[in-house]
Amino acid sequence: MQLDIPAGPFAGYIFDLDGTLIDTMPLHFRAWDLAMRDAGLTQGLDEDYFYQLGGIPTRRVAEMFGEHYGLKLDPDQVFHTKEAYFSELQPGVRLIEPVVAFARRMHATHPLAIASGGPRRIVQRSLELTGLTPLFAAVVTADDVVHGKPSPDMFLLAARLLGVPPRECLVFEDAEPGLQGAAAAGMQVVQVPSRV
Repeated sequence: MQLDIPAGPFAGYIFDLDGTLIDTMPLHFRAWDLAMRDAGLTQGLDEDYFYQLGGIPTRRVAEMFGEHYGLKLDPDQVFHTKEAYFSELQPGVRLIEPVVAFARRMHATHPLAIASGGPRRIVQRSLELTGLTPLFAAVVTADDVVHGKPSPDMFLLAARLLGVPPRECLVFEDAEPGLQGAAAAGMQVVQVPSRV
């Protein structure tokens, strides 16, 4: 994987987690497919549509799947079911090495943050399972903001927690909602291929 990293200089770095630092997107897809079948979906989940929703908070994704498939569902119930399936699959997660290697290099000289659309409990568990927790001075999740990606709120909060002006932050993201959110926050973005 080749990352197109702008020259900078940058004072801080913000990373999405799923699909950017760790290859959890296939695990999330399997968990969503199982949860949506439990909610009444009688066909396989559309993988392309799933990848378009990367970075959007989990409860909102449940609502969007319900709308997409014409299902009346309880987004909270689907959210909890999906997260339970994902927790079972989570120990099988792999690092996305080129991005992690860059984060490790920058950690020595710059503050780093996570900006993830996942719930805090799941995000923290992923960081712990992969040994990445010590790299990040701040962790922002869907639980910390009213408006998730593609809103800029998550990125602006991460920059504030790092003590770095937004324009001096470089964001690493894999999905369109996150790319839009980072751009709306006035930050440059490195797009990480979402299917590694």
